[in-house]
Amino acid sequence: MEEKLQRPHKNPGGTLQSMAWYALVAACIKLLLIPSYHSTDFEVHRNWLALTHSLPLSQWYSDETSPWTLDYPPFFAYFERFLSIFANLIDPTIVNLRQGLNYNSNTVIYFQRMTVIVSDLCLFFALYRLTAKLDSGKRNLIWVLVASSPGLFIVDHVHFQYNGFLLGILLLSLSFLEEGRDLMGGFVFAVLLCFKHLFAVAAPVYFVFLLSRFCRGGFLKGFGRVLVMGAVVALVFAAAFGPFVYYGQIQQVIHRMFPFGRGLCHAYWAPNFWVFYIILDKGLAFLLRNLGFNIQAPAASFTGGLVGDSSPFAILPSITPLTTFIMVVLAISPALIKACRNPRPEMITRWVAYAYTCGFIFGWHVHEKASLHFVIPLAIVAMQSLEDAKHYFLLSIVSSYSLFPLLFEAQEYPIKVLLLLLHSIVMWLAFSAHSTKNGVINATAPANKGSDKLEVKGSSRAATKKGDFVIGWIGKIYLLGLLVVEIWGQFLHPYLLGSRFPFVPLMLISVYCAFGIMYSWVWQLKRIIRSS
Repeated sequence: MEEKLQRPHKNPGGTLQSMAWYALVAACIKLLLIPSYHSTDFEVHRNWLALTHSLPLSQWYSDETSPWTLDYPPFFAYFERFLSIFANLIDPTIVNLRQGLNYNSNTVIYFQRMTVIVSDLCLFFALYRLTAKLDSGKRNLIWVLVASSPGLFIVDHVHFQYNGFLLGILLLSLSFLEEGRDLMGGFVFAVLLCFKHLFAVAAPVYFVFLLSRFCRGGFLKGFGRVLVMGAVVALVFAAAFGPFVYYGQIQQVIHRMFPFGRGLCHAYWAPNFWVFYIILDKGLAFLLRNLGFNIQAPAASFTGGLVGDSSPFAILPSITPLTTFIMVVLAISPALIKACRNPRPEMITRWVAYAYTCGFIFGWHVHEKASLHFVIPLAIVAMQSLEDAKHYFLLSIVSSYSLFPLLFEAQEYPIKVLLLLLHSIVMWLAFSAHSTKNGVINATAPANKGSDKLEVKGSSRAATKKGDFVIGWIGKIYLLGLLVVEIWGQFLHPYLLGSRFPFVPLMLISVYCAFGIMYSWVWQLKRIIRSS
């Protein structure tokens, strides 16, 4: 029997109604973004609608009519098949495998945009469940942080993806784990992995946490619970992959899901550890060439703009997928040790967010959009202490700014700037108001000595003692540096250098934001190590 930890809130009807208002306001903003730019991901998902509707299941992962082949796990393919039923009713061309190629009519634009908006209800429902045991102040603040997230607006409702829907499944899983409903939490996470396998970075945390929880009930009882959990997960994966095993397509499915030939980095470098590795390699190559050494330039370019294999290095050793896998596991290990020794449900969201941070920092072919995997869960963690709130304030701004290159057209420039400014102002006002209001943010929580230098250094001790929301001078200087980077890329670089060195603005964003993301990783690591 699962342990029940959640305390029911006093007015579930009123809470649900309040959540509905947040979702409605967010939906209104999303509707305004419908006519905006969309990336090639828009055609990717339209093609998935077409192939799942037009072809038998046995051909879904082998079809190459379009270059945008299906490479998500089967549950997402089933999701696209479900959506294609409605797409066919609205405009049959949308789901026509050949005539629909690069189809860009208003019907397909409005239909696909609306599917993302409606699927976001999963995110809001998960937030409702995850915050149900919190007081109204913390609950509303979390809703504001997530509902106003520029990352979700930029990636899902302009660029075009379904991250809100998938993150909703993740948060739903975490809500069950925080309640002590381990079986349901594991079940929902298994479902998530069958929607998008990149969420598997947190699988070691789930495994250790659940195993440790089960084993505490005695050997026989724990072994029985492990068998039940294993059976549940196996059933989920059987439902997802079983039909493709039956049709002899499982190898093709796995090949599509794990295209390691894409290389270490995406065309636009995600702001992670590998940015510094690349810069070091190029810097050493430049220095040695000037010293007279014959250093061959790598055949592939890191800034060519294609997703192909852009992993060769001139000086430093090439990185393999196995290397990145080992580094990610080693980076996650402190959280695994904590989860093994003391599997506290109230810590699971922090550990999972940290795992996704490690995957972003050290992973293979990481997209900048993957920062959403840890930024959104950390909005819940931000309520645990004043230091967490300050950390989230900085991280949310940096991660959102790192997504700016996704919207490169001039007409979308005011949109992304306004979204980030509004989010920053809302965060500042909300955190400031709540940090001094009856401990809504737990300013009296045990602090980790030396763990928050970026946030509080240079701020007045009196303000910090009172629990005020104050960002230290180092943090302020770093945030001001984002403005300098943006001014250079948008105005000074074109004016001073013209078309020369076109890669420099993007490189500066990657490198500068990488410092902020790396700091967040170190900060989270310290927080986990020093936790009880």
